Amino acid sequence: MNVTRSLRQFFTQRWHQSRRFRVGSWLVLTVLSALLVVIPVVLSQQPVTLRLLMLAPDIPPYKVLVKAFEAQNPGIRIQLDEGPNSANTNEDLYTTSFLLGNSPYDLINMDVVWTPKFAAAGWLLDLTDQVSAQDLAGFSPQAVESGRYEGRLYRMPVRSDAGVLYYRKDLIANAGLQPPKTLDDIMSISKTLQDKKAARWGYLWQGRQYEGLVTMFVEVLKGFGGFWIDPQSLDVGLDRPEAVRAAEFLRQTIAQGISPPGVTTYVEEDTRRIFQAGDAVFLRNWPYAWELVNKDDSRIKGKVGIMPMVPAPGQPVGGSCLGGWGVGIAKTTRHPQEALKAVKFLTSQAPQKAYILESGYVPSRRNLFNDPEIVAKYSHYPQLLKIVDQAVLRPSIAQYAQASDILQRYLSAALTNQQAPEQAMKDAAGETRRLLAAGRKR
Repeated sequence: MNVTRSLRQFFTQRWHQSRRFRVGSWLVLTVLSALLVVIPVVLSQQPVTLRLLMLAPDIPPYKVLVKAFEAQNPGIRIQLDEGPNSANTNEDLYTTSFLLGNSPYDLINMDVVWTPKFAAAGWLLDLTDQVSAQDLAGFSPQAVESGRYEGRLYRMPVRSDAGVLYYRKDLIANAGLQPPKTLDDIMSISKTLQDKKAARWGYLWQGRQYEGLVTMFVEVLKGFGGFWIDPQSLDVGLDRPEAVRAAEFLRQTIAQGISPPGVTTYVEEDTRRIFQAGDAVFLRNWPYAWELVNKDDSRIKGKVGIMPMVPAPGQPVGGSCLGGWGVGIAKTTRHPQEALKAVKFLTSQAPQKAYILESGYVPSRRNLFNDPEIVAKYSHYPQLLKIVDQAVLRPSIAQYAQASDILQRYLSAALTNQQAPEQAMKDAAGETRRLLAAGRKR
């Protein structure tokens, strides 16, 4: 209090005694007043920065989208943070940042199976009322559905992916055969060509105990008319006859020598290398393999056809497991309007076309599959559209990771003869039901 009185007395005395002090004081006040006006204006003109964590290999083509967005929105920047190559590790990084309560990310790059977990945890903004039906009209219905949780939209698709059945069209044609229409055809064609010594193996698929085993199995399961988990009713179908027959079919491909004994240890690249070496008739894999099997140094360049996974006899269609990536908005972002503008731009028609031309990824917008400029560069895209149209979704449930782990363990046990398929599927169904029941209680 005494300090304040002393300063006031000093200021008053100096004000009356010195003209220079009065002029200097007015100048200081003028400058301070100007700064109070200018600083907020300058700060308001600084660009908003939206941070987005991505897998390292995905960043170079994504820069095409970012550059186009920033050119049209000079007040907004998108910062691409380089994550590890592993999708699981990126998911863990996002999860940790949200659990710590101060996530630095505004935009969230999500695999299709992350959406329910992130949405159920309350980490994502609900986009349902921010995105119109017109905004969604150009996408494949399955791609849009993969961004929903409990009927609400949390993710917009940027690129798709779907399981593909590759086949040696030259070997099949030379033997006077036709491409398969059913899973039984895969078995019979394989046996015929193996007997002719045209190929060592018939059918390659991913059998290691990991997520790839699940994506492969849901396609075969769909082909037998079965289902894993109904996300609406939470019914479990793993112990139904269709699921048991699907597991038995895969086991029989090994028992009859159609698939290699080591197939239960294979991931995508293991199967792709064997197929590309010319040692198999059929391969279940993803669209990325197309470019590799048709490289100039590939033994099977120009000899490969693609199609959706075929069904069991008597079933209408098979299934191709839907993969792909999309973008959502973190609930903790300080810039929700700018983030929404970015999401709509990144998933819009013209930027998507430029992105697909640059990256070679599978489009999420249907008309891009038949776009003349894209088809001129990627001639197989019209066939990919037929495959995407048969896409089957993995269940959109908050406990997806745990449910997947259950299925992986018991399915692997059935395929490696540790359990009979019927018992393995019964045990998988029981454990899955207990998981879902515990989730209901929580």
